[in-house]
Amino acid sequence: MGAMSAAEQDYLKHIYLQHEASGRATTNDLAQRLGVKASSVTAMLKHLADDPHGPYVRYRPYHGVELTERGLAVALEMLRHHRLIEQFLSELLDMPWDRVHAEAERLEHVLSEELEERIAAKLGDPTHDPHGDPIPSREGIVPRRSARQLSELAPGESGCVAQITLQDQPVLRYLDSLGVRPGVQVAVEAVAPFGGVVTLRIGTPGTTQTLGESLARRILVTPPAEKASGEDR
Repeated sequence: MGAMSAAEQDYLKHIYLQHEASGRATTNDLAQRLGVKASSVTAMLKHLADDPHGPYVRYRPYHGVELTERGLAVALEMLRHHRLIEQFLSELLDMPWDRVHAEAERLEHVLSEELEERIAAKLGDPTHDPHGDPIPSREGIVPRRSARQLSELAPGESGCVAQITLQDQPVLRYLDSLGVRPGVQVAVEAVAPFGGVVTLRIGTPGTTQTLGESLARRILVTPPAEKASGEDR
């Protein structure tokens, strides 16, 4: 990645994440994600598009921004660093899963390739982090799997929690208190009309809890026969 700054790496990573989340990335999207002014985003995008060694992004004002192959390679490497660090902190250092993100944000920019490989080997080359997010491979391949939103399951359907896409600290703490984590089996017992509140049996034999529809949308599950992130390694 040469002498790229941490800020430049962050922009490329968040452009990728925004595309993954909504299919496009705009100046306003990135300003909200990064907590900066839209004018600052515009200046950075122009800088990344005009790199003398080749553009990292394709940017057209009012039409959004896309990563070039060069930019995509950096974004995926940063995601690999970030998610490996999260898994390392969670699995080997027993750090709560609601705190690993902030630490990984700081460490991802200084992780050497040698240390990255040692961490991956120590963890057994994991494919997903503690929240179920996919870890790009060394070659930049992102693991894919079919998953459904928990809110889409009808009463009587079950699955294995695969990913939590809303990772705010209070949300993760709440889900942890309920026992909802990647790898846990869940079954929908009822869905309330109009509000969509889900009555859920968590684990085996399980406890019964309720989740609001907006939160249930942010929990992805795979069919019972498939393995969730915690069982991929």
